[in-house]
Amino acid sequence: MRAIFRIIVAGLALGACGPLSLYYRPGVSVSRMETDTTQCEVAALRDAPVANQIRQSPPIYFPGGRYCTGGGCYAAPGYWAGGGVYTVDLNSDLRQRVLDMCMAEKGYQPVSVPRCPEAVARQVPPAATRTMPVLTQGSCAVANKNGTWQIVTPQAPTASE
Repeated sequence: MRAIFRIIVAGLALGACGPLSLYYRPGVSVSRMETDTTQCEVAALRDAPVANQIRQSPPIYFPGGRYCTGGGCYAAPGYWAGGGVYTVDLNSDLRQRVLDMCMAEKGYQPVSVPRCPEAVARQVPPAATRTMPVLTQGSCAVANKNGTWQIVTPQAPTASE
């Protein structure tokens, strides 16, 4: 369980520049969301296990050429360059759909929360979101240095301000 949590935290840290993508359900604690996500990931892996297939890109033929110099002409032979070998998990798309269905059954929906502009991030006291807030058009996410994140919903100025 700790290994999966570390992977999630590392993924969030690596994706610190892009939007925060997560399963969302307003009012649910982040720890509950992480537990539900892990349970659904395990179920998805059980129902759509890794099915790696080794493949090879086709080889490429580079034809030779005819080269002429002051001393005469000669033909260089052509050659084949082998295609690269790679692995494809045939069930990865199915596993993602099973994960999405499992989370939907628990009331979650996948969302992407944009990163907060630097000016907004500087104004917010450092903290980690513990309960999923209600998202609005102005909601954004601040990535913390420890791998946690904070969802911020800036307040619209009132008429008296």
